[in-house]
Amino acid sequence: MPDIGDWLASIRLEPYRQIFLKNGIDLDVVDELTDADLKELGLPLGDRKRFLRAAATLARQSPPPTAALRPSVSPIRSEAERRQLTVMFCDLVGSTALSARL
Repeated sequence: MPDIGDWLASIRLEPYRQIFLKNGIDLDVVDELTDADLKELGLPLGDRKRFLRAAATLARQSPPPTAALRPSVSPIRSEAERRQLTVMFCDLVGSTALSARL
């Protein structure tokens, strides 16, 4: 995976490399940055829009890091599962007349 500087260069935002590095921003947090965050970092509107569009594309391309740890198919159980269920019914005196009135 490329570093933040390479990625910024690929989306024509390489001049901001030092700002991102100075603020500890790496590719693992790029998809969490908001327009307000980028504005605080000093990016003008056009570059903020370009960054957010590229970050959304990056998030769609790379799978979440825990996806490889989860099994793709849930285990199948051969036995039935029994659970206790409690049901409560409550009837208020005059509730039918009240609902008709409202």
